[in-house]
Amino acid sequence: MTTKRITIDPITRLEGHGKIEIFLDDQGNVANAYFQIPELRGFEAFCVGRPAEEMPRITNRICGVCPEAHHMAATKALDALYHVEPSSAVKKLREMFYMAFYVTDHTTHFYALGGPDFIVGPDAPKAERNILGVIHKVGLEIGRQVIETRMRNHHIIQMLGGRGIHPVAGLPGGWAKAISEEERGEIEAAARKNVDFALFSLQAFDDIVLGNPEFVDMILSDAYTHRTYYMGTVDANDQVNFYDGVIRVVGPDGQELVRYPAKDYANHIAERVVPWTYLKFPYLRAVGWKGFEDGPDSGVYCATPLARLNVSEGMPTPRAQEAYEKFYETLGSKKITDRRYAPVHHRLATHWARLIELLFAAERMLELSQDPEITEPNTRAEVHTTPDEGVGSVEAPRGTLIHHYKTDPNGILTHVNLIVGTTNNYAPIAMSVKKAAQSLIRQGVIITEGLLNRVEMAFRLYDPCMSCATHSLPGQMPLEVVVRDARGDVVARFSQHLN
Repeated sequence: MTTKRITIDPITRLEGHGKIEIFLDDQGNVANAYFQIPELRGFEAFCVGRPAEEMPRITNRICGVCPEAHHMAATKALDALYHVEPSSAVKKLREMFYMAFYVTDHTTHFYALGGPDFIVGPDAPKAERNILGVIHKVGLEIGRQVIETRMRNHHIIQMLGGRGIHPVAGLPGGWAKAISEEERGEIEAAARKNVDFALFSLQAFDDIVLGNPEFVDMILSDAYTHRTYYMGTVDANDQVNFYDGVIRVVGPDGQELVRYPAKDYANHIAERVVPWTYLKFPYLRAVGWKGFEDGPDSGVYCATPLARLNVSEGMPTPRAQEAYEKFYETLGSKKITDRRYAPVHHRLATHWARLIELLFAAERMLELSQDPEITEPNTRAEVHTTPDEGVGSVEAPRGTLIHHYKTDPNGILTHVNLIVGTTNNYAPIAMSVKKAAQSLIRQGVIITEGLLNRVEMAFRLYDPCMSCATHSLPGQMPLEVVVRDARGDVVARFSQHLN
């Protein structure tokens, strides 16, 4: 049997690099599909030998989209490493900084990365499926609001974090920047605007996406549906929390499988390596690896905005809670407890879940900005203990983020392990790409650019960040060098580790 290969390279509207390989059988149906990550970032290897206190500044260079997430996870890992507990004021200051980041990140994805597929349309010319196409569709005034939302929150990030892109404020047990009453007032005013913008964005989703029967059918279609386990961080009330709490995992039926503090992650998560990609596949130890399969017998899990809603029993802020309830009731999910709904398995609904999180981040930022403790001037902690081992965890926009460090008595790193949101989601992303391809590409179907974009939508909903996700250097680097003369003819070819 012969096969035909369809390659989407590069895939678009993501951070990092990736490609999709689709193989057709003789009948023109999809035999298999692969979501491959060809890039390699060696942070887990080259951070070894560095002083641990440098990690919040080093690891935030992994990615220009979410440096704040790595900065925060690294800072919390230092708290554990040096055995120092941050004060209540420091925790609130860090969380307020993190909420400003969440607003910028979720705004970026909805309007510039994932949203164009809905706002402009999945089959629109590719030159129009971008932020400019979105502005053309929704109007210049809305475009101005998007830009202003990012600008004011990046200003807050710079104010609190010391830099606008790669923050430097994280310290073991502390935070380098206290805020004045004047700055607090500025943050409160920004947070109020964020709440208004989040409410507007949810209404836009209601009007543009939920108001379009074709889009609703696509969201509810089997092509973008997977019944897996879900992972996310919850607070003491089992509600969504981005900064702190315990990690909770529920099954496809919504029943809790396990909950654990971040320091115990290695007891619950294992990682699988395959030869055709540089990204690892985490899975649940208690269930085991059964391959790229749905269902309760497969250890594949999802950690996304949709997953965080699925593992929680609601949102801690009032308007986000209203949006949470509307989400599940609109999608036909039934309550399995007094407060929690059965999981939503329609993966394109992740875009909607992301906007609910945007509203929660804005409301939580407003709450924190009004807390009298937030202007506490003493935000640094004295460290007297010998460092040894520490794990820090936050919910990055793309999923649960773990930083795990070990040091010698002098604080020099001897071991670094990172499990990031996109790594958590790699197996479900691969499954989603294959299922979408199999559902959309069949015998007799004309393969158009718009159809291939619908395949790309299967990974784009996860908002993947490939730079964040590929850190280990376990094997050998495939390499091929081709030398051509002035006419373009091959005169020499050198290769290593190529199959």
